[in-house]
Amino acid sequence: MADLTPLLAFRWSPRSFDPDAELAGDEASSLLEAARWAPSAGNAQPWRFALGHRQDETWKRILVSLAAGDQHWVRHASALVVGAHTGGDAERAAYDLGQAIAHLTVQATALGLHVHQLTRFDRAGLAAELDLSPEVRPVVVAAVGRLGDPLALPEELRRQETGLRHRHPLPTLLLR
Repeated sequence: MADLTPLLAFRWSPRSFDPDAELAGDEASSLLEAARWAPSAGNAQPWRFALGHRQDETWKRILVSLAAGDQHWVRHASALVVGAHTGGDAERAAYDLGQAIAHLTVQATALGLHVHQLTRFDRAGLAAELDLSPEVRPVVVAAVGRLGDPLALPEELRRQETGLRHRHPLPTLLLR
């Protein structure tokens, strides 16, 4: 494997979050600042975010929009971040939002936090819960927190959590 910065090599998407850990205000600001400085086409910065800390109203509104199977473990995350985008060119805006979420994720790793990104949720319901205008389109929810005990997860999730990470070999990802 090529030499990677530890921020990328050790990044992973856990489902076991510490239910007692809090996200400090400066940590939350740092994550959003990292996202803000992500590259975007024409410097459009089409991303928009909603941040909910565990058990505040925004967090609860985000949580109820998630798939029931995900709610079981996501409820232990310290924070939930909705990533949405605006703009006329939806493909470009979604790409730019992806860059912003990636920057947020790398910053989280630098802070000793973990992020699990979710795209399986009720977008229309979440938009209504957060009273988003029609041009703001939610794309991702990022669960953020510190690692918890994987043994607290149901058996199927525990196996996924504690198993080896796998990636496709690089040659299979290259277009010929």
